Amino acid sequence: MRYFLELEFFGKAYHGWQRQPTAITVQEVIENSLSTLLQENIEVLGAGRTDAGVHAKQIFAHFDTETILGQEFIFRINSLLPNDIAVRDLVAVRPDAHARFDAVARSYEYHVTTKKNVFERETAYFLQKELNVENMNAAAQILLEYTNFKCFSRSRTDVFTYNCTITRAEWEQRDNLLIFHITADRFLRNMVRAIVGTLVEIGLAKREIEDMHQVIKSENRSKAGASVPAHGLYLTRIVYPESILI
Repeated sequence: MRYFLELEFFGKAYHGWQRQPTAITVQEVIENSLSTLLQENIEVLGAGRTDAGVHAKQIFAHFDTETILGQEFIFRINSLLPNDIAVRDLVAVRPDAHARFDAVARSYEYHVTTKKNVFERETAYFLQKELNVENMNAAAQILLEYTNFKCFSRSRTDVFTYNCTITRAEWEQRDNLLIFHITADRFLRNMVRAIVGTLVEIGLAKREIEDMHQVIKSENRSKAGASVPAHGLYLTRIVYPESILI
């Protein structure tokens, strides 16, 4: 049987999602807990990588097991997982369903706070400066006109294409908290943090709105803004076709 796990995690303690030989990751913790509970060697494959310190309000991973599992499994696995990782749901899927390749849309949020808040110091980027949200939103809409985002990608990466289709890119203001929402069919490594860094520079009047065109057309990472800190980034939603379900 193949199952999809719906998960959430607070990323501070982890060096991202993907298992690494010298650092603790979310994938490793989940695999160890599943293997212990099911008494078999379990490997999970996630919907995508996240950088160290990034959080997930929703992420999926698939795994195979010979054991038939029900909803009571959620309680059992959560009792083994640390407090910063939780399983929200378990769904049986088709044997060829794939958590990464079957996803048709992904959404992220990035949180910026413009007022010092001790309760948000690990969940939002504190920037004690006035930002022009109207200009940042105007520049964000330019993203929807393009598909090649090499300029926002980490330089050393193994992707075959830098093309992504962005369907939403906008800022929401809630008092002193600014939330950037972005949705696309796929994302490049470091892409969201680099986009936010560029938009923040526009909000600080260090760049003009129209500069976004030149940045994207350059296909050069050095032309974009600096990446904002990881702790303000959240993976929030992943969409799959219903055809993967049994």
